[in-house]
Amino acid sequence: MSNTCIPLVLAAALAGLFSTPLLASPGAHGPDGQHLETPANTQRNGLARLPDGSVNVPKMAQRRMEIRTQMAVQSEHAQIVQMNGKVDIDPNAGGRVQAPFQGRVAAPGKGFPVLGQAVRKGDVLAYLLPVSDAISLGSQRAELAEVKAQLTLAQQRVARLQALQGTVPQKEIDAAQAELQSLRGREKALAGSLTGKHALTAPASGVIAKASALNGQVVDTREVLFEVVSPNRMLIEANTTDASLAGRVQGGTLANTAGVELTLLGLGKSLVNGAIPLTFRASTSNPQANMPLAIGQPVTVLVQLSDKVKGIRLPSEAVVRNPNNEPIVWIKSGTERFIAQVVQYQAVSAQHVVVTKGLADENRVVVSGTALINQIR
Repeated sequence: MSNTCIPLVLAAALAGLFSTPLLASPGAHGPDGQHLETPANTQRNGLARLPDGSVNVPKMAQRRMEIRTQMAVQSEHAQIVQMNGKVDIDPNAGGRVQAPFQGRVAAPGKGFPVLGQAVRKGDVLAYLLPVSDAISLGSQRAELAEVKAQLTLAQQRVARLQALQGTVPQKEIDAAQAELQSLRGREKALAGSLTGKHALTAPASGVIAKASALNGQVVDTREVLFEVVSPNRMLIEANTTDASLAGRVQGGTLANTAGVELTLLGLGKSLVNGAIPLTFRASTSNPQANMPLAIGQPVTVLVQLSDKVKGIRLPSEAVVRNPNNEPIVWIKSGTERFIAQVVQYQAVSAQHVVVTKGLADENRVVVSGTALINQIR
């Protein structure tokens, strides 16, 4: 072969090499065994989304993005039912402080407690001074003046009878003393209603979750001034339309709230707003740890049932959304190539999901850095 032909042969061989379609690596197959890879004619020399929708990520970029993958393995998991719920006070570990009558709020010696402050059962949170309108106040003062006059006469009568003790029957002396004691009690009660104060105390040990008392504030009867809750004892109330659910509940967790476990306490037997309420006790692995929850906070409850579902367990961050708002995972089909695959899934905890459709065994799924790959354009 002549020296002139050698460059032509090498050029033809190189052209054939670079024109060959890039094929998928093992494991890039759909749930029915179909080959997910499509030929990509675009040269893969940088971080880019290819015309077929796949993404090219060089190895150096994968290290910077901390891309991690795991093999998909089918197994059985507890079926999960998602419910709406809210956080409630545990009635045995908290309570409300309400005004027992209309009055004016006054601060205790140490001042009003503030939000988040720890209190103990029986601590004085505020004082309530009774208030009345002008007519009622005048009537009470007139009644108090009358009682004081009667009290003076009763004291004089008791003194006279005691001086004549032995010449008057003892029953008259006893009756006079009983009347005197009654008048003293009436005077004390009327004086207290005019100038006395009522101590509002903490109903349980915990922290102040709500505080709406101000010095000098006039409140009506039953107005809530404080709420005291235990930071590590709370209840979750969820709603369902399935009355048979209670017998299949194995436990539960909260979506987007890690470290909180739920234990079923009971299921109601009457509808509330068209649904049956379920009550769970929230707990953490450390009984002394404060739960990241607030009273009245809406939550999503993930209830674990005794029923089983077959699927692939993945971290929650492995599932993202495509431009059509469909849930997808990214499958690694080659050394530097990733393919988006539409899936169906169920959340099983705050950190994990179970993919029920869209994946096959031995797919290498991206479980870390998925959001970064999904943003490549």
